[in-house]
Amino acid sequence: MGETRRVIIGTAGHIDHGKTALVRALTGVDTDRLPEEKRRGITIALGFAPLELPDVGTVGVVDVPGHEAFVRTMLAGASGIDVALLVVAADEGVMPQTREHLDILRLLNVPRGVVALTKSDLVDEDLRALVADEIRGLLADSALATAPIVHVSAHSGVGIDALRAELVRALQAAPPRAADEPWRLPVDRVFSVAGAGTVVTGTAWSGGVSVGDTVRILPEDRRARVRGLESHGLAVGRSLPGARLAVALAGVDRADIRPGATLVLAADAWQVTTVLRADVALLPDAAAIGVRMRLRFHLGTQECGARVVAAGGAITPGAVRPVRVTLDAPVVARAGDRFVLRGGAQHTTVGGGVITDPLPITPRARPWERTGGEVRERLQWMLAEAGAAGIEVAPLGMRLGLRPSELDRLLKHTKGIARVEDRLVESAILDAMRTQLVQRITRAHEEAPLAQGLDRQTARAALSPSEALADEVIRRAERAGIIEVAASVLRLPGFDPTRSVGSGDRRAQLLTALDGAGAEPPSVAELQAAHGPDVPALLKLLEREGSAVPVALDRWFATSAVQTLLGRLRDRTTPSRRYSPSELREILGISRKYLIPFLEWCDRQGISRRSEDGRTFPAIPEKL
Repeated sequence: MGETRRVIIGTAGHIDHGKTALVRALTGVDTDRLPEEKRRGITIALGFAPLELPDVGTVGVVDVPGHEAFVRTMLAGASGIDVALLVVAADEGVMPQTREHLDILRLLNVPRGVVALTKSDLVDEDLRALVADEIRGLLADSALATAPIVHVSAHSGVGIDALRAELVRALQAAPPRAADEPWRLPVDRVFSVAGAGTVVTGTAWSGGVSVGDTVRILPEDRRARVRGLESHGLAVGRSLPGARLAVALAGVDRADIRPGATLVLAADAWQVTTVLRADVALLPDAAAIGVRMRLRFHLGTQECGARVVAAGGAITPGAVRPVRVTLDAPVVARAGDRFVLRGGAQHTTVGGGVITDPLPITPRARPWERTGGEVRERLQWMLAEAGAAGIEVAPLGMRLGLRPSELDRLLKHTKGIARVEDRLVESAILDAMRTQLVQRITRAHEEAPLAQGLDRQTARAALSPSEALADEVIRRAERAGIIEVAASVLRLPGFDPTRSVGSGDRRAQLLTALDGAGAEPPSVAELQAAHGPDVPALLKLLEREGSAVPVALDRWFATSAVQTLLGRLRDRTTPSRRYSPSELREILGISRKYLIPFLEWCDRQGISRRSEDGRTFPAIPEKL
């Protein structure tokens, strides 16, 4: 497994605290790229810049907006960052958006960061110290509690080198991203470039993509080919996880993609979902969440309405709860992804969580029984929930949040599960299904003692929604010698319907009745009235023995009678000549009531060929 040091730094902080000026001082790049941003002096959309750092290389810096109206854009930028650069102006201190951005970083589990105390040249040392104390108090219960606070001035350049050094230390502590993850790129911008066509940008959360690869654009599920790749203005043949990318796409128009879409490799098993399981926690000052409360769900660049349901009633601050989240629009998600919930009267951040199953098997899936389930435990929950249907292997990596190599190891070392083609099932479930199969076959023999056994397709439908699993149960039962399989019929070993009590005498009586009736036999209903309700099963026995022929659904002929009629046709017809029904009635010597069913049987057997002006008999068999 290859790993890389490619990482993303994301800024956070209140409006007009100098985030963009700081990024410009660090990188030399002005991320205020829109005229409206220039005029108003705020960052409306996400801005990106490459930053060269010693012993680290080129990292991406995401400059996110601070204005409250653009917090959802900040969410898109903060998702997927490795190190937070929290910006607080020394002349204003902690402000509302500072707190909300820090809440978002906490909910998204950004584990490390550096604090830049900007505009430090505008205040005296005492005020700088007071603001630093305020910041330290704010960070006390967060992952940034020990983050260094660097006094800087983007205007004069004071502290910029010290800030770079602290960023290097934080980035070197960031764990490398695995290269064998499935590739995923949440799209934050879409535009057209002359000569390149449709271009999208985003931060690759995981995996890699190469020029020439086929990608899927979700949730619409359109396909496109990667025409070109750029990372920080440089063309690359293959991307790295965590890289800022511009992806030129062939085969898709700009109008077909929107910010919030997700690009994935066509070969990977990504699926969209509108229902997911998660562990959720609310911020300390948030209102309780009830089942009817409407919220906004933010995952990467994706945003949609949502309802959150927890077993046991409303969700209140102070505890992590397992929940089901029902979404208004499809999203692309993977177990382990972190999301943020916003809502309430002030439309602020209220909480967030981590996805524990992005693809439940039913829209009404109950939340998991508890939070924090380990991977092996969640696999067992999924198998128990699926029962005899089993679970698909292909999306299991997404459902559990595992790389392919990790999933292979899990399945190899987890006892008590069986893999059948593309599905997993508990071994105990297969054993129970085998017991159920034997019981059903036994009941079939008892209810229809003259039948050959239980129809295979009927058995499949009763055992499992998965035909592959049902067939595996049948194979295992046959190998164990507890059932026999004869063509499409399942039976207990040694079962013989001809041994049923009294069946021999009744069969003989029925055959005598058919033989005596010759070419004009009674209907099945008439036979039942005379010989009992077992007539259909007895007729099947006679058919298997070759003694009777089902000429029509309600009309069975003795085989001897059919042979006699075919003999008359051979003797009295010419292969090339067409015969009308009236002529055939004379030849065969039977009434129209029996003639038509017999001729239609001849048609089905290929003995006769029917046309508008009659029938021909090109090849009449000597024997059936």
